[in-house]
Amino acid sequence: MAGRNREFRDKLRGKQPLLATFVKTPHPNLIEVIGASGFDFLVLDGEHAPFERASIDLCVLAARAVDCPVIVRVPDGSPATILAVLDSGAAGILVPHVDTSEQAKAVVAAARYERGRGFAGTTRAAGYGQRSLAQHRREADSEVTVMCQIESPRAVGNASAIAEIEGVDALFVGRADLAVATGEDDFHSPEVTTMTQRVLALPNVATGLYCAPGEDAARWMSAGASFAVTGSEHALIQSGAALLRAGFDSAAADRDGRTLPHLEIEEG
Repeated sequence: MAGRNREFRDKLRGKQPLLATFVKTPHPNLIEVIGASGFDFLVLDGEHAPFERASIDLCVLAARAVDCPVIVRVPDGSPATILAVLDSGAAGILVPHVDTSEQAKAVVAAARYERGRGFAGTTRAAGYGQRSLAQHRREADSEVTVMCQIESPRAVGNASAIAEIEGVDALFVGRADLAVATGEDDFHSPEVTTMTQRVLALPNVATGLYCAPGEDAARWMSAGASFAVTGSEHALIQSGAALLRAGFDSAAADRDGRTLPHLEIEEG
């Protein structure tokens, strides 16, 4: 799976179109199902959902079983938080509220052995000791993806400088927080849209954003986005249930509107 994480990072950095969804439920069975459903990667939402170290570990294990890269949106950018996620074998991290290049440098340092990440050679990321110290230290840094979340006017203003930090692989626009930070109630507002387009258009870094289910992603791809995180498993369950409900209600209406043929039952 280490090679899969490196392949994912290369695709992301190469701006290949990638689709993901957020996962809010910390259960490995759910990860197995969604991870095998055609997404290019999953994002475990450790910021806004009840993930803790053990559940992240199990969910990453489940994702590796179906060969699906996992990014973890961490609740903060502290070295201890980042270390725990990467030791589990996650493909990388999405760090919220990165407002400055100095913050981005600290995040990258916490994710790189050569810059400050704590080392242990017996973790899942290290193949439980199957890699030598030198090999794991050398190869791990090329496998780990670092995404910085841009979700304030200050971050938008510093986005170009953040993108220039070596080791920052992608910028993710958090439009909901960006709307709140600008006093808006709608992340489709003209002001939020303008700031989003400004970040997505940066030429030297992969950029992406959250897209609501059913939202036209083509406009954002045209603006420069190469990846999108669309909805969540909650949205998938809700939309699937709504379709089943609508289909059943339609069938029931058809039944009530006609006389059903009498069924002759032969004895035998």
